[in-house]
Amino acid sequence: MKYRNIFDTHTHSVNSFDGHHSCKQLCDGIIKNNGIGIAITDHCDIDGMKDDCWSFQDKQFNEVLEAKAEFQQITVLNGVELGQGLFEKELSEKFLSAYDFDFVLGSVHNLKNMEDFYFLDYKQYDIYSLLQQYFNALLDLVKWNQTDSLAHLTYPLRYIVAREKIDVDMSRFNDIIEEIFDTVIKNEKAIELNVSGLSMDMNDTLPNKKYIKKFHDMGGKYVTVGSDSHYFDKVCNNIDKGYDILKECGFDSFTVFEKRQPKLITIE
Repeated sequence: MKYRNIFDTHTHSVNSFDGHHSCKQLCDGIIKNNGIGIAITDHCDIDGMKDDCWSFQDKQFNEVLEAKAEFQQITVLNGVELGQGLFEKELSEKFLSAYDFDFVLGSVHNLKNMEDFYFLDYKQYDIYSLLQQYFNALLDLVKWNQTDSLAHLTYPLRYIVAREKIDVDMSRFNDIIEEIFDTVIKNEKAIELNVSGLSMDMNDTLPNKKYIKKFHDMGGKYVTVGSDSHYFDKVCNNIDKGYDILKECGFDSFTVFEKRQPKLITIE
């Protein structure tokens, strides 16, 4: 690795519906990749899980605590990726207050009463209407101010642009993205630089460098960097490239959250 302080803040264990390895195996992967820490952020898409969120989180939370006790040579943070939190606001707030999380990623994978963007047949939709609804949901999410970092800002582009090869004029959403950034900055929260797309057809980050630079120039201070890995041997993938982007955009540090508080770590 190019840097000596690699820290992966977006990972999924077998406790996620699409995960493949245990929390302890993810920690092994961090060590093998010479990383210094990991946030294990399993999926809780709460609009689909509802009452099942409790049994899932009890199991996941305890497994992370076990990994934290065993792997004391690295920092292990107990996290969650809370999906669609505002669609079940009361339950989400109860859920977040019930667990002593280090780090809460906030994400939107689907619009209300719809499937994940992964499954949509985009020939059946007005792309710009879908994206407007998506960014409206992100704005509502950051105004709610119950999560720590906004995950993969441009998530739908994984499928609309990279997979379906549909051109999108993102300048149509400049105003609302600026409003999202302004809200995040005022709340002293973070956005995520998700580097998973560098290993996919899109060959880009979520969001891309242009938006990271915009966030910096607007006064943004906190950026978490995550691989979004679902495999133990892919943790830390492209985190160094994410740090390259941060430095090119004017950041000299990345952010991790411990006990829900931001901590800046120098990129070196």
